[in-house]
Amino acid sequence: MRIMGLDYGSKTVGVAVSDSLGLTARGVETIWRKSESKLRQTLARIEALVEEYQVETIVLGFPKNMDDTIGDRAVKTLEFKEALVNRTGLVVVMEDERLTTAAAKDVLIAEGIKKQDYKKSIDMIAAGFILQGYLDEIYAKQRKRH
Repeated sequence: MRIMGLDYGSKTVGVAVSDSLGLTARGVETIWRKSESKLRQTLARIEALVEEYQVETIVLGFPKNMDDTIGDRAVKTLEFKEALVNRTGLVVVMEDERLTTAAAKDVLIAEGIKKQDYKKSIDMIAAGFILQGYLDEIYAKQRKRH
C-alpha cells in the first residue's frame, strides 16, 4: 500500500505518491480546475488515483503562516480535508508545507525550466516535498524505536 501527498491550491492540486515501501515520494500529476469552489472533478480524480495506486493514507499540505498562525488558505485546506475524508474514507494527515513551494521553485530553476513553465509542475513537485517530509518523519520515528 502507498501514501499519497497533496498540495492543495486555489486552482490546482499537486499529487505525489510513495513507493510501495513508503520510503520515497514521486510526483504524479497536477490536477487543474477552473475555480476554487469546483471540487467535484478534482475529488473524483483523486479518488481514481487512490484506487490506481492502492493508497491507504493521504498526506495533505497544511499552509500555516510563517508565524505558525492559521490563515484563510489553511482554513480552506481544512475544508478540503473534510471533503477528502468524506469522498475517500481514508485517514488524511495534515503536514506542514511551509517553504515547499519555494523548494520546488529552486528545483525548477536548477533544472533550467523557464519561469512561464513553472506552473505545469511546481505543485506536483511541492506535493513530493510534502510527502517526503512525512515519510522521513515516519522513518525517523521507526529508527528511534529500534
